[in-house]
Amino acid sequence: MLLPEGDLKAILEAALAEGGDFAEIFLERRRTTSISCEDNKIERVISGLEQGAGIRVIAGENTAYGYSNDLSRESLIQTAALVGKALKEQKRSAGRKGQISFHRPRPEVEFNIKKRPDQIPVAEKVALVERANAAARSVDGRITQVTIGYGDVIQEVTIANSEGVLVDDERVRCRFVVNAVASDGKVIQTGFESAGGHQGWELFEEVNPEEKARQAARRAVMMLEARPAPAGKMPVVMAGEAGGTMIHEACGHGLEADLVQKQLSVYAGKKGQKVASELITVIDDPTIPGKYGSFRFDDEGTPGQKTVLIENGILKEYMYDYLTARKEGRRSTGNGRRESYQDRPIPRMTNTYIAPGKDDPEAILRETKYGLLVKRMGGGQVNTTNGDFVFDVAEGYLIQDGKVGPAVRGATLTGNGPEVLKIIDRVGNDLGFALGTCGKDGQGVPVGDAQPTIRIPEMVVGGILDEEDKQ
Repeated sequence: MLLPEGDLKAILEAALAEGGDFAEIFLERRRTTSISCEDNKIERVISGLEQGAGIRVIAGENTAYGYSNDLSRESLIQTAALVGKALKEQKRSAGRKGQISFHRPRPEVEFNIKKRPDQIPVAEKVALVERANAAARSVDGRITQVTIGYGDVIQEVTIANSEGVLVDDERVRCRFVVNAVASDGKVIQTGFESAGGHQGWELFEEVNPEEKARQAARRAVMMLEARPAPAGKMPVVMAGEAGGTMIHEACGHGLEADLVQKQLSVYAGKKGQKVASELITVIDDPTIPGKYGSFRFDDEGTPGQKTVLIENGILKEYMYDYLTARKEGRRSTGNGRRESYQDRPIPRMTNTYIAPGKDDPEAILRETKYGLLVKRMGGGQVNTTNGDFVFDVAEGYLIQDGKVGPAVRGATLTGNGPEVLKIIDRVGNDLGFALGTCGKDGQGVPVGDAQPTIRIPEMVVGGILDEEDKQ
């Protein structure tokens, strides 16, 4: 616990002294290690400690927020008073009455960290990065550049609010990334791989970092030899291993309650309506053990919970934090997240995925005579207001007579998220996860996303128009 209960009560009372009706304090101590290797040498080994507290006061529809890196009782009482006074000129509520009596919510899940990263020598972490670098470079002489990154974080938090919620939590995450560049003198291609989760050094008992590095290098080399992607409308099979980038970007953000309430989401006002194929169920779940977006409590002290957003094509729920839930007189879904104590919480995804279906992934491919097989997604852009998106394909193959054909490069996928979800006609019984840092309103938070193998009967694929490929 980062502060005694008595101090927390005093800080919250100071925040409410000017008449606010809700106050919250978020205390954080974060220890990090970051190692990077470039140009065949270790470039950076950085360890750090950061701590501070964020204080929020809500009065009616108005919110004020302030933070400090001084965790002393006196400093935080002063900060709380300043935050409370920031609302003084605005329309005030009658204020909260009565004493604050804390209770501790119970989490729906417990995570077992087997090997804490702070107990692993830095030299061992550096050695792992160096082995991965050597493995990637050994794949092919055309590998010209390899970048390896390792990072771990141990985040201790204490969250308390004037409604009596008091939570202590510890989040432990490790992450490993590889980016390989290959060149034949004319063409340059890249390959990327990553691994990570809400877990400790045991991550590398599940994931072989050298093999991850070789996979990235092999993809870069393979893309050198790939033919240009054809252009036009065609069936697209997205393999489970592609991860859930599309569902995260083209659908997930539009289901965050702040965007819905601001009418900035294509899904606003559609709860209870059909928004996807009956084969599609979309879930957000921070309680999955070991995944990168997992947690016991969100950053407002609400226990993490599984939320079914779309069920058999019907929109069932949005993702709420405390403030958006308060506006509708309901409970939070446990999606209030923030990057650090310097940021106010907003509705965010956690681990978001399309639930597995009943189809054999191999049968989906076999029964698709022509099209594009996507095995790895790249970056992209999405308009959450209308659902339009454009995504790059990092690894793709032509489908010819139901079989995996030649690799193609330069493909893009263009479409509309809600429309694509409505026409999906095959959903596999597999599930592949990806991880990343999701950005929104200037804040980045760790997330996971996943999907099974799915088939979209028709999508616009950007590439090079080649009539021969359509035969």
